[in-house]
Amino acid sequence: MEKQFRIFRFDPAAGEPHYQTYTVSARPEERILDCLNKIKWEQDGSIGYRMSCAHGVCGSDGMRINGVCALACQKLVRDYADSIEITLEPLPFFKVLKDLIVDMDDFLARIESMRPYLIPADPPPEKEYLQSPEDHKKVEDVIRCILCACCTGACPVMRENPDYVGPAALVWAYRFLYDTRDGEFMTRLEKLNEPNSVWPCVNYFECTRVCPKVIPVTKSINMMKREIKKNLPNPGGE
Repeated sequence: MEKQFRIFRFDPAAGEPHYQTYTVSARPEERILDCLNKIKWEQDGSIGYRMSCAHGVCGSDGMRINGVCALACQKLVRDYADSIEITLEPLPFFKVLKDLIVDMDDFLARIESMRPYLIPADPPPEKEYLQSPEDHKKVEDVIRCILCACCTGACPVMRENPDYVGPAALVWAYRFLYDTRDGEFMTRLEKLNEPNSVWPCVNYFECTRVCPKVIPVTKSINMMKREIKKNLPNPGGE
């Protein structure tokens, strides 16, 4: 069948942002990424977008598809059977470098601000750090994060408060806060108690809805809020 794609185009060196429409012959089971590749390889090689594994593992092809942030390699043409055309746009709240390619530096810096690595309290063991299956289960949901940024692009709070660290950074904060091999629990809680960490989240749940790895993002943020209230004397600056 023939499917129309309306694609956001922007080249900083060549003019104003605009949309360009392409028609592609596509089967219902084909992925949106397959269609993008057809357009680039057969119609217009100037289109810019990211891709790598094409199997929902690397997270590089995050974009907004018909208004919803998603991975182009996970969405199928049949998912948009009722749409006359499929609109592809860059992730919101990110600086556009070219077409569907956005600058990820600030996004990654916010994650880095959460110190997303183990900081053990004791000297390293002779072999590996051990963790029981029960302790691992505490973080097994959030370790699925692939840094696609769909949650951050979908979060309405990012529009209201650009300084909000964002749901992806908080997912990584959760991962190490509850890792039993880490020794910085209280320090991490104090970081999470800062004004632009967990508290701007007001439970829109958009981050959870769009996460391609089905991470309970909002639930994780709420659990950290409860942990702060239980352990710190001034939760939220009270």
